[in-house]
Amino acid sequence: MNMLVDGEWRTDAYESTNDDGKFERSETSFRDWVRDDPDARFQPEAGRYHLYVCNACPWAHRTMLVRKLKGLEDAISIDYVDPYRGEGGWQFTPDKDGCTTDSINGSDYLREVYQAADPDTTGRVTVPVLWDKQEETIVNNESKEILRMLDTEFDDVATRDVNLYPEGYQEDVDQIIEDIYEPINNGVYRTGFATSQSAYDEAVEELFDALDHWDEVLADQRYLAGDRLTEADICMFTTLIRFDQVYHTHFMCNKKQIQQYDNLWPYLRDLYNADGVAETVNMDHIKEHYYTTHPDVTPTRIIAAGPDLDFEAEHNRDELPGDPPEALLA
Repeated sequence: MNMLVDGEWRTDAYESTNDDGKFERSETSFRDWVRDDPDARFQPEAGRYHLYVCNACPWAHRTMLVRKLKGLEDAISIDYVDPYRGEGGWQFTPDKDGCTTDSINGSDYLREVYQAADPDTTGRVTVPVLWDKQEETIVNNESKEILRMLDTEFDDVATRDVNLYPEGYQEDVDQIIEDIYEPINNGVYRTGFATSQSAYDEAVEELFDALDHWDEVLADQRYLAGDRLTEADICMFTTLIRFDQVYHTHFMCNKKQIQQYDNLWPYLRDLYNADGVAETVNMDHIKEHYYTTHPDVTPTRIIAAGPDLDFEAEHNRDELPGDPPEALLA
């Protein structure tokens, strides 16, 4: 795996699995916070911050969703890297549909943004990245923390009065996000990148045990935390929307498809049809990235054709307690 080591781009510096064949995700390296506090170094100001994302990445997708749902498009600018990640890492290819230039730093590769923030940085070059135009540095590259910042610290510059971390739900939301991370969000990667049968068997069993559990939970409630759309649903959505098209086949998460679940499948459609959500889903980029970027998994780089899913089909989620997503976003 390629990464920066003391500011130098290396193509031989990172192993993603341990001696047992288990996939291990490394820690992100920039962990500062934007806070609505007059004493904070990074304060929430319209026009000050910029997001670097990839349409294909579920972690970046989290931040794209919150930016959209909160109405932060004018306050926080955004650039999109190419879904194909080659030896040089994430690249800006403005001639490709759905991709952009680096409108802030003029970089050809995202690694140059990391080097601009810290010339001696060591770590993987990942999306999303929250960039501060004023101090010309990276604030944070941890998706869960950027999601929380966009949701809770930018209300004064948001055009929608949306709260995905409401009082009375916060403890549950934090616990659910933690509970779904390892078996589901990261579980699909633990399954797909396993290099031993035992590591694969363990990961795939934990993944589908967790999916089965949350399918049962959603039989009686509209959202993961009850009757209210929260950050937990955002974190679940970006994995589920990719599951049948990519993870089921490419990562061998093939015990079951999401469309076969009685409750997860209509739950996914319920979220997808909330105002603005579908606009953040670029399935062409999603499929291109996974099927072409992991030669150890799919060396032919052939992009799978199906399945053909109708995310806009009617569902019965409005029969459960809780407002539809549109009510929160009105």
